[in-house]
Amino acid sequence: MIISENKERFLNVYNTYIKRAGSDKLLEWMDNRTDFFTAPASTRFHGACSEGLIIHSLNVYDLLKKRNDEDKAYSDETVAVVSLLHDLCKANFYKETTRNVKNDVTGQWEKVPYYSIDDRYPYGHGEKSVYLIERFMRLSPEEAIAVRWHMGGFDDSVKGGGYNVGNAFNMFPLAVKLHICDLEATYLLENK
Repeated sequence: MIISENKERFLNVYNTYIKRAGSDKLLEWMDNRTDFFTAPASTRFHGACSEGLIIHSLNVYDLLKKRNDEDKAYSDETVAVVSLLHDLCKANFYKETTRNVKNDVTGQWEKVPYYSIDDRYPYGHGEKSVYLIERFMRLSPEEAIAVRWHMGGFDDSVKGGGYNVGNAFNMFPLAVKLHICDLEATYLLENK
């Protein structure tokens, strides 16, 4: 079987730095029971293509690693865990379908590939990623909070108000750093 460059790099980073109990079972599940390595990162925005999810995860990893190399606040394992797995909730989340789009040149309607959401486990975004990871391996409290709140103010639960995301950011700097790196990857590196 041919492994893509993106998947090969993801596996190299994962296997080099993530050594905790259950990490091998998590990776096996991701590879054999999900579409994680071929899934898009979104339906039509950043990474709306095959392998968009691993490309995004690697971009977040590179940004967080660079930020962490400056202050060495977190272990290489923690950086790899939160960045590579923050969007695990998107595995088995999108469905490839088609939609009709009018061709500007010919004026004819054509079927084009399109991703739609097919959420069979509506548990929330960050909390779903934490749940899926912890089915196989433990996260530290700061890792769990960082993954849970990596969407920051864009998380659906924040839209109703409350102080949880602000409290999480005040208590756990890793959550802020992951959120910033996720934003930078999404809006500056991938949204072209």
